[in-house]
Amino acid sequence: MTPASWTSWPSREALSRETRTRSRIVIAWCVRAGLLTLMLWGTFTGGLFQPWEIAVGLIGVLGCAVLAVAFFRASLENRLWASLGVLALLMLAAFGAQQAGATVPAVVLWCGCAVTALERLPLVAGVPSTAVALGAYAVVNTDNWPATAVTTAGLCLAGYVLRLDAEARGSARRLLAQERAARVAEAETAALDERSRIAREIHDVLAHSLSAQLVHLEAARLLIERESAGEFRDQVLQRVVAARSMAREGLAETRQALSALRGEVSPVEDFLRQLVAAEPAEVRVEGERRTLTAEASQTVRRVAQEALTNVRKHAPGARVLIRLEYLPDGIALEVRDSGGRSPGGDLSVSGSGYGLLGMRERAELLGGTLEAGPGEEGFVVNLRVPA
Repeated sequence: MTPASWTSWPSREALSRETRTRSRIVIAWCVRAGLLTLMLWGTFTGGLFQPWEIAVGLIGVLGCAVLAVAFFRASLENRLWASLGVLALLMLAAFGAQQAGATVPAVVLWCGCAVTALERLPLVAGVPSTAVALGAYAVVNTDNWPATAVTTAGLCLAGYVLRLDAEARGSARRLLAQERAARVAEAETAALDERSRIAREIHDVLAHSLSAQLVHLEAARLLIERESAGEFRDQVLQRVVAARSMAREGLAETRQALSALRGEVSPVEDFLRQLVAAEPAEVRVEGERRTLTAEASQTVRRVAQEALTNVRKHAPGARVLIRLEYLPDGIALEVRDSGGRSPGGDLSVSGSGYGLLGMRERAELLGGTLEAGPGEEGFVVNLRVPA
């Protein structure tokens, strides 16, 4: 036995009830009820009592029960001096009961203090406390000394066995928690690996094709500028420039999606500021900033893109206020413009191919909400998702 084992407390898992099975809890309560019944029987047996004597006996038994609960809590919190103080009060109560002629309650208290001290206190404090309690028990015990010695040894053994059993259960619980944490970490690693695999597939299939499309469109634009003329040239050039812009935006969004899948996504507030760099817009960030989940981050980005696209389409030139708020249990985004909207009021379609309806479905899949509609001055989009 190492010196540390004498000064260390039993683990919290060993002392708490959480590691006990239902059958153990039932047995423990039955033992407590039996000891309480034995103390009451030993207190009021042996003759007639005056009402004040009955009241004093009940108060004494109730006080001992309260002190026992206090000892269990103090030892669970590893408060040594509080535990020893409560234990001393219980032993004094046992001495008082013995002096009053209630030998059975005194024996129950001394034996209980001996066993629980050895079970729940550091050995450097538990062994002396057990020795004092069993010494008092041996003095008042009327049996012959071999029987007293056997009983004392049995109580010491019972206390130490209970301590070892509690430690074993605590160790098993810690190992179970570590195994669960390892499984969670393994699942997260597997998910990251799968995201990396998907990211590689997207990159090979989509990003390369968009890059090639962008190169061909750029070449077509240069040819048209140099060799075409007239109204046809202007129309074709306008189409090619629009297609090039769409390809460039798609390539940028693909790269953002790849970064999110790899877990390398930039902070949302930085993305929003980049998004409105060329717009008459303001970005406000509130709350304590933290890293968001990939799904929540992507949803906020997509909704912000969709809202700004709708502003450009239906209220060009309007000022936009984007407010991002970090909530205790999620993230909230508000996009508000100062302009009007088109007479048709159709804000469900944008150049990216995703409308507000799709964004609402994306938010609902995460357990969030998205609301969009006219505000006091313009159009307002409110998003809230857990993160």
